[in-house]
Amino acid sequence: MSAPAERRIWLCADDYGLSPGVNRAIRELVVQRRLNATSVMVVGPAIGRDEVDALKQAVAEGNCAIGLHTTLTAPFAPLTIHFRPQQGGEFLPLGAMLRTSLLRRLDADIVRGEIAAQLAAFAELFGRPPDYVDGHQHVQIFPTVRDAFIAAVQAAAPRAWVRQCGRALPLSQRIANPKALLLDTLSARFRRACARAGLAFNPGFSGAYDFSRPVDFGTVMPAFLDGLPDGGLVMCHPGHVDEVLIALDPLTEQREREYAFLAGDAFPQLLQANVITLHGATRA
Repeated sequence: MSAPAERRIWLCADDYGLSPGVNRAIRELVVQRRLNATSVMVVGPAIGRDEVDALKQAVAEGNCAIGLHTTLTAPFAPLTIHFRPQQGGEFLPLGAMLRTSLLRRLDADIVRGEIAAQLAAFAELFGRPPDYVDGHQHVQIFPTVRDAFIAAVQAAAPRAWVRQCGRALPLSQRIANPKALLLDTLSARFRRACARAGLAFNPGFSGAYDFSRPVDFGTVMPAFLDGLPDGGLVMCHPGHVDEVLIALDPLTEQREREYAFLAGDAFPQLLQANVITLHGATRA
């Protein structure tokens, strides 16, 4: 029997810019070469010049692609003053944003303008376009947002790849998780639109689980890797808890658990056992 073929994957830490503790944890893992991608929230409260320079230094020591984490949900505020709908000066909460998009009540031009502003802010901070572009809470695959997102990326970062959130699993394995099945359905349309636009995207996706309860990340990571194709992407959310994070996001202690597993000895052993390496970072 022949040995299994090596798979190269993206392990992407979301939410750089959310808080100093999240930023520090991501940089530590980048330097240890335990991550090879991180997505930056340019509307986050912890994305000043010092945090950007520190990430650049970590990437110089490690090997990591840097992407834009397009953000269109609360508790964050838009960069464009005309963005609608808003709630108290912020984007709508996730549930309301999803409903509004499904009902086709978003203005594509307004959404595209906000995404273009976030792409421009990234270029200003890092001196270049992002290597890839994804979305906080998967907003990039929502109806109306999808087309605005693709148009904005085409214009500002045509060489970037984009994140799709569909799993490369048989239907019998996908129907057990309704939330993930919705992502699969929306991602199928997103992939077709990206293909028409000539934008590259990851062939597989994993990393979604119930963030509301304590989970040993080491017990779910093997399932994320199972069946993930070469070039696939695993989403993760490592971080150190601080007051900024507690004030903004319900995902707190679980970030510490993810960090502990990724920084520990069991993670590289798991990759080796599955004949997986982290995909080499590319530059746009």
